[in-house]
Amino acid sequence: MAPYYLTQTAAAQHASPTDYAREFLFNALNIGEEMLRSGAEISRVEDSIRRICKAYGAERVEVFVITTNIVVTVYSPVFGAVTQTRRIMSTRYDLHRLTRLNSLSRRICQSMPTFETVERELDRICSQAPVLSERAKIPVYALISLSFTLFFGGTARDAAASALIGIFLKCMEYVSRFLELPPMVAAVFWSFCGGLLANTAVAAGLGDSAGMISIGNIMLLIPGMQLTNSIRDIFSGDTLSALLGFCNAFLLAALIALGFALPTLIF
Repeated sequence: MAPYYLTQTAAAQHASPTDYAREFLFNALNIGEEMLRSGAEISRVEDSIRRICKAYGAERVEVFVITTNIVVTVYSPVFGAVTQTRRIMSTRYDLHRLTRLNSLSRRICQSMPTFETVERELDRICSQAPVLSERAKIPVYALISLSFTLFFGGTARDAAASALIGIFLKCMEYVSRFLELPPMVAAVFWSFCGGLLANTAVAAGLGDSAGMISIGNIMLLIPGMQLTNSIRDIFSGDTLSALLGFCNAFLLAALIALGFALPTLIF
């Protein structure tokens, strides 16, 4: 924790100690929000927010994080008790961004940079383009679909059809994100289109098994990271967040399976 006199000096640069607390808490919540959206587990987000707040002079930090909400209360004799809440509306997993956010939180705890510096660094991290562009991800999606189809016993024709459908699903993902479709609605739509194309490919003689084609495409949509984080949260003691994440992942997986099964019933 920062020395008491350091807290007083930093707070004196603001209109009031309460304004100082609100500002560093706001920055801590910004970092925590981006970490949660990038795929961090609950315990990591809570620990990062707690350490950042204590670095800026908070004596007590109470953090409550679930998959869709962050609530933080900080206390110090200098500025009293301050509480802020942040609603998490969407997630977009990016482990490279998460690594950089971890590095930023460590630098904050070590050197206590100014709030302007923190905001500038966070904006730079959030605005930086991902390691793989959307165009570069297209062959990756095709390769994943092709590989899983072959792994589960599909033929070469099944793998080729699965790769083409994987490219289509990547394009659909971009369109649904542009239209801001709810994740559940988008997942059902993608999977239904994927199952429909798989059955169409078999009917047209371009593939041998709609099931083998579909299984490669299903692996693109299954929320594996969300499920993994839920299991990890269970072992960390974050039972509520784990249950929420697990239920969300299970429901999403069920909707994906339903979307792929509907075209089979039609055909």
